[in-house]
Amino acid sequence: MSLNKPRNLADVLQEFSVQRRQMQEELQKIIVGQDDVIEQLIAAVFTRGHCLLEGVPGLAKTLMVSTLARILDIQFKRIQFTPDLMPSDITGTNVLEEDENGRRNFRFVEGPVFTNILLADEINRTPPKTQSALLQAMQEREVTAGQMTFALPDPFFTIATQNPIEQEGTYPLPEAQLDRFMFNIKMDYPTLAEEEKILSITTRSEKIEVRKILSGKAILSLQKLVNSVAVSPYIVKYAAALTRATRPKDDSAPPFVKDLVDWGAGPRAGQFLIQGGKAMAAMDGRFAVAIEDIRKVAIPVLRHRICVNFQAQAEGLDNDAIVKRLVGAVPTPPLPRLERRGSEG
Repeated sequence: MSLNKPRNLADVLQEFSVQRRQMQEELQKIIVGQDDVIEQLIAAVFTRGHCLLEGVPGLAKTLMVSTLARILDIQFKRIQFTPDLMPSDITGTNVLEEDENGRRNFRFVEGPVFTNILLADEINRTPPKTQSALLQAMQEREVTAGQMTFALPDPFFTIATQNPIEQEGTYPLPEAQLDRFMFNIKMDYPTLAEEEKILSITTRSEKIEVRKILSGKAILSLQKLVNSVAVSPYIVKYAAALTRATRPKDDSAPPFVKDLVDWGAGPRAGQFLIQGGKAMAAMDGRFAVAIEDIRKVAIPVLRHRICVNFQAQAEGLDNDAIVKRLVGAVPTPPLPRLERRGSEG
């Protein structure tokens, strides 16, 4: 889609909404159910966000990411994370070469991180030293080797899959790296009807084809479009209030947060709440972010940015339960007089 032609913004957003539905339909040819997961994954693509997909083995996490790569006309690479994986296996390494004159020079050989979509498969099966090799790539979108820094292709986003940390042979991701992921998306078991459909589809011999929907250039244009979605001060106040309410030492934190949470989310969480809200609004064909857009992305944005204490665990409350209570407890700020005459957000 070209955004260079002078067209009405409503038409551009409507076309974007159509293309989002087309992406969803293509993914659903391969992936049964998981509608919320697909929506959040697509939202991350259009906000330049990285995703962490979490679930037990066998839920088609890898298949979902590889199918997403197939419907986007961009480069895709996969790294299988194992305990013996080294940082240079991800970023690349300098090799010593000798030219025709006998002079020796180092040449940087790019690793698999130099791509558009990077699938970090089972990222928590490798030690933190190797996991941290992705930190600079995810934050600055570049790689430093020796005294040289190399820019990554644009667009670039990492989608990592993770097994539940209770499983044997897993290493918890460092908090600094967890914070780089815009969304922590949890995949659950399918319903009975969905599982019957999965068994029916996957045990047949026919191969299901998907078509490419967007090129790399189109993705960059749509990322700019999503970034231009309007966000009122009213929405900013709510995102800030929701983020600050996760911090037990903040005066605005509800009593249950002070009792059940050790530490809460930083400012990056508020940024991702607004960016995620922009994506949800744009994918719905709307010009501006609404409170419900922020609430819709609150759990995937905040669930990996808070740490519950032993009391919460004793009461059977996990991060998701705390965030759900927060969304219900944090009041919306009062609407400014001018905004009361129009629509929310």
